[in-house]
Amino acid sequence: MTTQNRASGGFTLIELMIVVAIIAILAAIAIPAYQDYVIRSQVAEGFNLFGGVRPTLEEYYANNGTFPPDNDPGGIEGQIQGTYVSMVDARSQPGRVIINFDMPKTNSAIRSKGIKLSAVTSSGSIVWTCDPTMTMPPKYLPSSCRR
Repeated sequence: MTTQNRASGGFTLIELMIVVAIIAILAAIAIPAYQDYVIRSQVAEGFNLFGGVRPTLEEYYANNGTFPPDNDPGGIEGQIQGTYVSMVDARSQPGRVIINFDMPKTNSAIRSKGIKLSAVTSSGSIVWTCDPTMTMPPKYLPSSCRR
């Protein structure tokens, strides 16, 4: 009689505590990893917006031998913004693009941070490199920008 009652009784307290402990351990690992993933996707928006500016800058360089002194002569009209990116700026220095992250939806870990990209020209080709003076924490950058 006790065997039948025990079989239909469900889980013991120890079994439930073990399950809760396993879930807690998984959550402790998964939540920070997911937050890093979300932040990296926000940073990716900056590189996507730069991807729209890049051909215009490179075409201007191919035609004139220099980079445009500001966004307008390069054919880039208005301020370039996104959901997380407050500005993609090619105005501050020719051949250099600054991507700032300072929008209301931007994660606080990267808010007010930036990425600087510099053009390196050689024999008519242009390679964009990440400037080492950027303020963005390296763990959020694409692997091509990490030092």
